[in-house]
Amino acid sequence: MVVNNSITQLHNCTPEQLTEQILQGVQNKLNEFKKELEPNSKETYLTRLQTAKMLSISLTTLNDWSNKGLCKSYKYGNRTYYKLSEIETNLNNSNTL
Repeated sequence: MVVNNSITQLHNCTPEQLTEQILQGVQNKLNEFKKELEPNSKETYLTRLQTAKMLSISLTTLNDWSNKGLCKSYKYGNRTYYKLSEIETNLNNSNTL
């Protein structure tokens, strides 16, 4: 019967140095995971009023456009927001038919 044990031996390493190396390795891995979980770019959200002013329309028109699916809205609690990138994309695509 063969037992496969993985043993690492450390020479000339104090417990404090070992602890520091382990903590540094864990911190490096956490930073890698953090980078993977972060969105590629920070999204800018506009309020209803900001969006209406940007589009030079009334809040009623913006609400109608949202209901028709022309502008996708995002609800956070009792507030409604619009993604700036989606508004810009919709504006750019509205000129091409």
